[in-house]
Amino acid sequence: MSAETTAEQAQQALQEEFEMFDNWMDRYQYIIDMGRQLPAFPDEWKTAEHKIEGCQSNVWMHHRRDGEQLHFQAISDAAIVSGLIAVLMRIYNDRPAAEIRDTSPHFLQDLGLDKHLSPTRSNGLHSMLARIYEVAEAETAA
Repeated sequence: MSAETTAEQAQQALQEEFEMFDNWMDRYQYIIDMGRQLPAFPDEWKTAEHKIEGCQSNVWMHHRRDGEQLHFQAISDAAIVSGLIAVLMRIYNDRPAAEIRDTSPHFLQDLGLDKHLSPTRSNGLHSMLARIYEVAEAETAA
């Protein structure tokens, strides 16, 4: 489980971490460094079923339910996108479906991602976020 107890706490912790950096070059580097720490993603999960459409780079996301928790794993072939995946995993991974569904993604504004990402990266981030919410919604209804 994440160090933060809730998705809201994870968003707050990320905002505090980003405030330590004076400029966006340092923030981008921090995001890239986060992406380098993603767990290995099995090649057998790199299928059309797991591919996220709407991303310029290749992105695959796998999920499974473990009791009440939803466990996500994802990878990209682009360094910055892998970092964005790491941000999403920190907030949404290993949390109950209802909590994911009910957590507003205000980190986009809080971290400034909505203003500082290129349109294609922003579209990809929103596509990944949409998949996480779709999974949470389906698992809540199940």
